[in-house]
Amino acid sequence: MTALTDHPLRYDLSNELHARPFPSLTPPCRAAFVAIKRAENAASRDRQADRAHLIALLDRFGAQHPQPDATHYFGQIGRYRLKWESHTEFVTYTIFADGVAERPFDHSAFDVFPQEWLAEAPGVRVTSALIRVEQLPGQQDVVIRKLADWFVPESLACSEVLDRNALIASDFRIDAAGHVRFALFVPQGTGPQRVGRIVQRLTEIETYKTMAMLGLPRARDLSRKMGRIDPKLTRLVENLTTGDHSPEEALHELLSISAELEHLQAQSAFRFGATGAYEALVTQRIEVLREERFGGRQTFREFMMRRYDPAMRTVKSTERQLRAMTERAARAAELLRTQVDVARSAQNQKLLESMDRRADLQLRLQETVEGLSVVAISYYAVSLVGYAAYPLAEPLGLSKGLMTAIITPVVVLLVWMMVRRIRKGVH
Repeated sequence: MTALTDHPLRYDLSNELHARPFPSLTPPCRAAFVAIKRAENAASRDRQADRAHLIALLDRFGAQHPQPDATHYFGQIGRYRLKWESHTEFVTYTIFADGVAERPFDHSAFDVFPQEWLAEAPGVRVTSALIRVEQLPGQQDVVIRKLADWFVPESLACSEVLDRNALIASDFRIDAAGHVRFALFVPQGTGPQRVGRIVQRLTEIETYKTMAMLGLPRARDLSRKMGRIDPKLTRLVENLTTGDHSPEEALHELLSISAELEHLQAQSAFRFGATGAYEALVTQRIEVLREERFGGRQTFREFMMRRYDPAMRTVKSTERQLRAMTERAARAAELLRTQVDVARSAQNQKLLESMDRRADLQLRLQETVEGLSVVAISYYAVSLVGYAAYPLAEPLGLSKGLMTAIITPVVVLLVWMMVRRIRKGVH
């Protein structure tokens, strides 16, 4: 039996589904997270530079290197465990450590990333976070008091998740050290895999939320530019009915506006598309947590609905407005082209009428010239025929004048018939 040939990417695609396992965490523990994105003015992400930066960190701890084309890494570095992931626009580093500091969210937890190593990062920090995982106290008042001490009350979002098997909290604010804080409380007996999944979800929510928000400054900048272009476009469309400008001049100006709009759309297409994708990921990650309200506080979903969703709606509105303006410019350009074509058709019609008149005049002039030609040819033909017929005039008793008078009508008739035949042959 002949073996079935596998697709060359079959195993790679299958392994990709299992390539990013969740960490196993036993509370109390902590995590430090950072996401690094290429600078906005960079041409593209340099994956080799990202890999070299990872290897530089691993070499500090004598850790094993990842595979050459790896997009993820999970391994031990000293007393910590490191999870590295390479995404389309950014890379993430997450450090997991046992135990928690006596002072909540101690900035020293981030010191596992050396300062000089961070300074050499091939990009800029998009976000960073500190995550504190503790056993859930038996009394709810203890949790409420801790959350009040750790977070800004008016921004605090907390909820019970996964059928009340854990409690998550954050105010999504950046603290004095430049990190966002997350707290996770889990009851005793919660499996390490479940704790790891929740921590992973928190880092994903923070990362994708921040990446999605990158579309908001672009949307605001585009709104200003479109606010400058829109009056010009409106004025040009109004001039289509008033006829204040020639269609050619208006078309030239409109094509310039259309080119500028297409340029703006090309510049923003990737960012807006990425924003939509990241927004969907944030919504999905919160959805799988199955939140329930805790202590009358807002949930993560409600926080996003009040603070995050309006920003996303702004981005979508700007994208729709840009697309609508581009379509308006295209329709106006089409109308102007129609006006120009109609005007040129009228000019061509007048040109054809003028050519017809010129052709008619040329025909009449040709007929006049043909008549003169008959006379001129006949004059010379009569002379030639006369030279041949004069010797016969004396035997016939005719004078030269009479002989000339006799042959002239005959010669003129023959010349006229010859010219007419030639003209009929040409036509």
